[in-house]
Amino acid sequence: MARSMPSITFSYKGDWKKTRNFLKTAQRLSFLSSLDKYGQEGVEALRAATPVRTGETADSWSYEIERTTDSVTLRWVNSSNNKSIPIVLLLQYGHMTGTGGYVQGIDFINPALKPIFDKIAKSAWEEVKRS
Repeated sequence: MARSMPSITFSYKGDWKKTRNFLKTAQRLSFLSSLDKYGQEGVEALRAATPVRTGETADSWSYEIERTTDSVTLRWVNSSNNKSIPIVLLLQYGHMTGTGGYVQGIDFINPALKPIFDKIAKSAWEEVKRS
């Protein structure tokens, strides 16, 4: 006796006009011009939250904005390294020591950036509501 494969059927009515219009509007949103402001706010928040021994890592934060035809990316970067390993990763996630011990990581990045993410989300939502 042969078993038949289950089938899934989709049906819809209407078109995607409202969705396409929303996405086209979202591409032109003016809040994207505010990303420089949010980038700098993030740098300041990260600088203040970074654990400090010498201050070099805290002072090594910057941001980059990458725009493509499909997306915009706001990225915070830190240029402080030890033997080509980013110090902020060692601080955030922890690391082994040279003597076999372990240093527990401290989640300082996420709490520092959460208020910035909230501001970006609020700004984007306000812009969507206006359009």
